[in-house]
Order: sequence, then structure tokens, then C-alpha cells
Amino acid sequence: MPTDVINEVALHYVVLGTGDPLVLVHGSWGDHHDWDALAPLLADEFQVVAFDRRGHSASASPAGQGTVNDDVADLAALIRHVGNGPAHVVGNSFGGSIALRLAAQNPGLIRTVSAHEPPLMTLLTNDPAAGPFVAGFGERMGVVIALLTSGQNEAAAREFVEKIALGPAQWDLLPPPARQTFVRNAGTFLDEANDPDALTVEVTTLSNYKGPVLLTQGDASPPFFAMILDTVAPALAGTKRATLEGAGHVPQMSHPKEYAEILAEHLRG
Repeated sequence: MPTDVINEVALHYVVLGTGDPLVLVHGSWGDHHDWDALAPLLADEFQVVAFDRRGHSASASPAGQGTVNDDVADLAALIRHVGNGPAHVVGNSFGGSIALRLAAQNPGLIRTVSAHEPPLMTLLTNDPAAGPFVAGFGERMGVVIALLTSGQNEAAAREFVEKIALGPAQWDLLPPPARQTFVRNAGTFLDEANDPDALTVEVTTLSNYKGPVLLTQGDASPPFFAMILDTVAPALAGTKRATLEGAGHVPQMSHPKEYAEILAEHLRG
């Protein structure tokens, strides 16, 4: 489990298996352990790389305001660092946003890309049907940000989990290590919330990537995630869609076997 200086920041990562590289990008609040249940299911066919994004867990936290563009640059540098040519990239939530941005900016680094429910909320700003969802999301995020700003990291994490990400009463159902990870990485989520580019992407640039794309959602997730994918998909020529039955925002944890099967079919082409 090395920690190497990549893109001028110490990034911690783990590698399982051999084969074409497959890089897993976790979402906000989390770390590489988000993929613990799923990564071994793909390691028989791929060199699976899971890492802690900057500001998360065992990776370094550079001073100053971070941006989603820093995360994109880190991902590009990590792919080059592990070698073996272009990589398959799978991103969950904010990690999905990072993966799509990299595909648009540096398509030559990407073999295939998969994004599960990227929270690109600003893409829905002018969609009347999405108006209530956008407003509700903004209100709930405001509560989380206020709690973080006042140093109430655990309360903020609980609010995020139960009101935005996973649903009522889900915080207490998380294993203690997962709750600790949320609290430990809370400061970086506040940093993301202060980044004006965090929840958007220039949709027209996505057409730069011509390779295979898999966009996934859970049928237990809020409907605005499907609306976001509806906006993104037309710009990506090679897009396939998949819905995980009974799953929500983190299928790699809740439905790892089903998610791995969908991903494996996509990765094999």
C-alpha cells in the first residue's frame, strides 16, 4: 500500500491483481476503503488501483483552496504513475465527476469510463422539472456547510448521509470505521463546497472522448441523479446506461456483486 508523491502531492493507493489498469475514484467524504467489497471482484481480470484523493485519509492535504481541477490532474498523474498505458476509470459520486472531466480533458488516458451518479447539480439549473430538487438540494447542503463551518463535523456528516446521500437513519447503520472516515475527511468536503466548479462540467467538452462510457444509477436514489445523467449522456457518443435495482448512491458498498457484474461487462467491451 504505497504512498508516492504524484502531481506534487503524496497520494496513498493500493493495487490488486494484474492486467489492464482499472482506477477507482471515490466520492466526497470517503477514501479507498469505499471500494473494499468491489475491488477483489474485479482483480482477477484487471490491475485494480484504489486511492485516497488529496485531502482524504492517508493522502496529503495541501494548504489552500483545493479544486476539482486538482483532483483531475491527480488522477491523470496517477494513471501515468501506475503505467501500462490508458486506464479504465470508474468513479462514484464526486469521483464520477472527476472521471468525466478527465475523459473530456485528456481522452488519450482513458480506455473506458464509468460514472455512478455524478452530482453535477448546476446542469439542472435551467430545467423547470428539476427546480424543486435543485432547491431542496441547496437547502440541505446549506445546513451541512453551516455545521462544518462551525466545527460540528460529525453532525454535518450525519446530516449529509441522512438528508442527501443515503437516507433517513442510515448514519447509525454505517460501520464505525466508515463513520470515522466521514468525520476525518469533513474538512475536505467543505473545501469542495467552496469550489465554484465542483458541481458542474462543460457538457460540450465531453464529446472529446469517443470511447466506451457507462453511466449508472440506483433505483433507490433521488430522481435528480437520473436527470443529471439524461443531460450528460447525449454528449458522450459511446454511452450505455444501467440501473441497479435496490441500490442507491454507493452500490460498491451496498450491492458490490451486482455492480461488479455490470462493470465487468462494460470493461470487457
